[in-house]
Amino acid sequence: MVERVMAKLIPASGLEHVDWEVHVIQSEEANAFVIPGGKVFVYSGILPIAKNDDGLAAILGHEISHNLAQHAAENMSRYVLLEPVRWVFIFLDYAGYTGGLGRFIGDILMDLGMMRPASRRQESEADYIGLLMMAKSCYDPNEAVKVWERMEKFQRAAGNSIPQWLSTHPSDSTRIDAMTKWLPSAEEARSESECGVTLGYSKEFQAATGGPDIWSALFR
Repeated sequence: MVERVMAKLIPASGLEHVDWEVHVIQSEEANAFVIPGGKVFVYSGILPIAKNDDGLAAILGHEISHNLAQHAAENMSRYVLLEPVRWVFIFLDYAGYTGGLGRFIGDILMDLGMMRPASRRQESEADYIGLLMMAKSCYDPNEAVKVWERMEKFQRAAGNSIPQWLSTHPSDSTRIDAMTKWLPSAEEARSESECGVTLGYSKEFQAATGGPDIWSALFR
């Protein structure tokens, strides 16, 4: 399932030149990630949340987008830029201005005020790019919203919900709202892709036959 979805997403990502490797890890943890160099890791615990190929495409599209947007390199650059700020707080400690708490306070301020908000922006960017990527790969972008609705229920059941300002990720409800707003753009991307013609024929067929519900009624 994972390799099947990856095979459709990669052409839309523009990263065909990468030597992709897919690894499925048997674990109850609901997680997936892609590291630079095309190494894809999917924990089996996330598959029930993905539920189907469209849902898994939403998850993998998001992870691939981190590589596409070069977020790892962006994070390294941010650490380099903030390092002099840390040294300022360390100097204030040694100079006696901050009572030895300068580095501690500085780290908290930089983490909550800069690093975590920047991380949440990256996650939102990956959500948006991944949504368009899955749509261009002929997957249903509406399923992305359903994935995060299922993820929200999973996190609540597991007691993992934390305030957004303390997290490196947007809250599930924030992601659901954002993706709902982005759906028209995703639908447009899907209609303009190679699958657009097929989707057009499918809609015409459903309109001519009374929609898909008529078939489920006939075969009950």
